[in-house]
Amino acid sequence: MRGAPLIAAASTPVRPAPARIRRRVLTCAFVALISAGCASAPDRSASAPSPAKARNGVLASASGKTLYTFDKDSAGSGKSACSGRCALDWPPMYAAPGAKGGGDWSVIIRDDGKPQWAWRGRPLHFWHKDLKPGDRLGDGMNGIWHVAKP
Repeated sequence: MRGAPLIAAASTPVRPAPARIRRRVLTCAFVALISAGCASAPDRSASAPSPAKARNGVLASASGKTLYTFDKDSAGSGKSACSGRCALDWPPMYAAPGAKGGGDWSVIIRDDGKPQWAWRGRPLHFWHKDLKPGDRLGDGMNGIWHVAKP
């Protein structure tokens, strides 16, 4: 109809869309929201390796042994100042040959040619007197050894 009003008069009731159409619209909106959320989520399958986990506020190996950092190690230098007798008391957290770091994790090559894990550029070590998971007997040793914190 030409010239018909585009806005319905107040006396004309607005009829709701059939329930089937409303359900379809809501379902499409829900699927779109979920798809957008999944597309923006980080890809966990390609995340960096994690040779240790945070446990009770410190980094610990898969077996639960506490990890330590050494103040004489310069973060990001790619070297550990702990070798010889030091490495006997403070064994390095060795990495598998060919291991790759990512994120906060990196691999340094020790003077003996073996790879060692580093957290935020700091080589990681165990304390030989920590006998069971959760022990933290090396924390503060000589004022230069500290538990590694996430």
